Parts: sequence; structure tokens; C-alpha cells
Amino acid sequence: MNRSAFLKTIAAGTAGLYTTNLFAGSVKKKYMAMQLFSVREAVAKNLEGTLEKLVGIGYNELEIYGYDGSFFGKTRAEFSSILKNTGVKVVSSHHLTGFQVKSKGTLKNGWEQAVEDLHAIGARYMACAYLFPEERTPEIYAALPDLLNKSGEKAAAAGMGFAYHNHDFEFEKYNNTLVYDHLITNTNPKLVNMELDLYWISKAGQDPVAYFNKYPGRFPLWHVKDMEAGTGAITEVGHGTIDFDRIFAARKTAGLKKWFVEQDTSKGDMFESLKFSHDHLATKKYI
Repeated sequence: MNRSAFLKTIAAGTAGLYTTNLFAGSVKKKYMAMQLFSVREAVAKNLEGTLEKLVGIGYNELEIYGYDGSFFGKTRAEFSSILKNTGVKVVSSHHLTGFQVKSKGTLKNGWEQAVEDLHAIGARYMACAYLFPEERTPEIYAALPDLLNKSGEKAAAAGMGFAYHNHDFEFEKYNNTLVYDHLITNTNPKLVNMELDLYWISKAGQDPVAYFNKYPGRFPLWHVKDMEAGTGAITEVGHGTIDFDRIFAARKTAGLKKWFVEQDTSKGDMFESLKFSHDHLATKKYI
């Protein structure tokens, strides 16, 4: 090959590489939100490294957990710096009631400071995460709507939304209704909404779409995780039996604003499970 032909070959190859890289750069990764509790063991070992790994998969928005006056043992400034370094945004945060656990950052203890700190890092929502078995009493069920209203009022004053996150026990009988309906009908919709966990309501044998129709606009937040056929265990989104196409088709009725992938447990590597859920959901028109 003479020099002229050689140079033309190199030029063509370089142009091809440029075109390929340009095209690859134009394909945007679909980012989505997830509940950080899914990788709690990794967070306990290396918070910043865990966030970097999640961004690599395609998650860059979070719902966090465990605020107790600090963020995973970090000050507000330290945590904000980690978020900036990793390019991650906190959208929402989970909190306990404080009936059983007396630590700071619960609805009953240090709530004002929690609201201030979550607002300062840019969160848009705060949620009551869970009732311990000892808290599932008629007395606490009776008192809970007032506590939720008061907590929601303080969150609203800071420009944030407030919600209650369910498991399956809320679909048990309470007086002449269900615990879940009791909480919805006895809280102020301007102050308290519901973060619907699509797995747990399905596990309880209830229909999410029926609840959207019954209480339209009350479900701005969802947890998205799937149910394994046969066992009923939590599994990767797309590996289970929940009809997410049908549920997401009703998102306007629900009042959906933000949803979070979550997987409490995994039979394999949790990051691989979260990648499977991300890649499956990225093929949908939900985002």
C-alpha cells in the first residue's frame, strides 16, 4: 500500500471512530430513582462508593432512610458534599413514628430539625416509613392520623410533601374498616398523602388501581418492586407477577409524582438485581 492509500485508510478509520463515539454519546442513559434501603449493607461499609455504583447502573435520585440527626453518620454538610461528588439527588426520606424508637428524626422527636435538614439538602418529600409490631395497636391507630397531620403540616411549611408508606398489615381490619382506609380518610389530603408500595398492597390481596379510583390523587409516591410467582417473595421488577403496565396506566388518577425502585432482599447480588430492574423499566414508557 502506497503512502497516499495508507493515509486515506487511516482517515476513514478515524472518521468512523468519531461517528461511532458521537452516536454512542447521543444515547442517553435513562436515570431513575430508588430507595437506598435496598443496599443498606453496602451503605454501611462505603456510602460514597455505593452511590457511585448506583449512578453507574442508572440511578441518580434517591429516597433515603435512617436520618437520626445525621445522615448515615455524616453531618448535613458532609452528606451534601457526598451528594455533589456523586451527582446524586435526594428526593425523599423515610422516618419512623417515634412511638417505639425514641431516636431523633422521628415524627415524635426532633421532627422540626429533620424537616430543616431534609429541606436543606433539596428533598421534596418526607414519609412515615413503618410501624413496628408493638405499634400496631388500636390506641396507636387511633392516634396516628393526628400525628401524621401535624408532621405533614410542618413539612408543608417548608414546601415539602408528606406521605405514609404501607406494608401489608395496614390492610387488616380496624373497627369497621381497614387500617389503610382509616389513615386515608382521617388525614388531611392537603397535608398527608400515601406512598403506595405496589408489592405490599398486592401481597395483601388488594388492587392498587381500585384504591386509585377510590381515593384519586392521594398517591403521589410509589415503591416499585415485584412479586415472585408461587412463593410471593420480593423479586426484581420484570421477574414477577405484578402487572405494572396496568398500574402505571392509572398513574394520573393516582396523582403520581415520583416512584422509587426498591428491593428489600435479593437471592443474588443486590446490585445485579437493581440493574435488572433498571434495565427492564428503562424499556417502558413510565419515565
